[in-house]
Amino acid sequence: MEGKEEDVKLGANKFPERQPLGTSAQTKDYKEAPPAPLFEPGELQSWSFWRAGIAEFMATFLFLYISILTVMGVSRSGSKCASVGIQGIAWAFGGMIFALVYCTAGISGGHINPAVTFGLFLARKLSLTRALFYIVMQCLGAICGAGVVKGFQPSLYQANGGGANVVAHGYTKGDGLGAEIIGTFVLVYTVFSATDAKRNARDSHVPILAPLPIGFAVFLVHLATIPITGTGINPARSLGAAIIYNKDHAWDDHWVFWVGPFIGAALAALYHQVIIRAIPFKSGH
Repeated sequence: MEGKEEDVKLGANKFPERQPLGTSAQTKDYKEAPPAPLFEPGELQSWSFWRAGIAEFMATFLFLYISILTVMGVSRSGSKCASVGIQGIAWAFGGMIFALVYCTAGISGGHINPAVTFGLFLARKLSLTRALFYIVMQCLGAICGAGVVKGFQPSLYQANGGGANVVAHGYTKGDGLGAEIIGTFVLVYTVFSATDAKRNARDSHVPILAPLPIGFAVFLVHLATIPITGTGINPARSLGAAIIYNKDHAWDDHWVFWVGPFIGAALAALYHQVIIRAIPFKSGH
């Protein structure tokens, strides 16, 4: 902030950051949230803890229901012009994340994705207990969401791939892994940026709704990587579809959709926390 120097070792912020002229944000201060403990005593006795898990379950359930149902609608169509197409699938994924993050952000943080939870855990934004609980609830919600879609038309669901993520023909598993790593990096980096306390204080004159860039990142990554992997970037989404579809070729590639997103999330957490914010070098850390 102008006129203030961050107390950072190694001179990471020796010179004040340049600010747009005339913004009131120059005088605003911000507080970095203290790191979450690994295990928070009493957390399991709190209703807000369980409510947050239920919110993650319901959000992931609705996410899979809408997105996989859209995939099935495109798959069953004889002509691309007779359906919403690839762009429509990308909008269904991105649009639902926008809506659901908006709905659940104040309850659970609106993760709806084990990779997002993992990245935020690495940045000490939530406890290990809460992170594991969220991931379990996200996976259960995804399984139920895909299960409801299959329940509508079981034979059609099985015949059209069930929305399961697989590495497409012509691409290696390494290609798929790379696409998942970079795609998840884009998503999790956007999550960190959209929820950054310093940015929110500095740019408070620009009212940006945090769920919007997050949903838009999901949309854009889907446009790019649907032809490669069907786009996972969310291990719960991949697991839910794989369990309900349950065919060998879906399970053969399934590890890609856990390893890739977790690596991408870790890299995004590292980049934002260490390079962008220099948090490990600040006094008190």
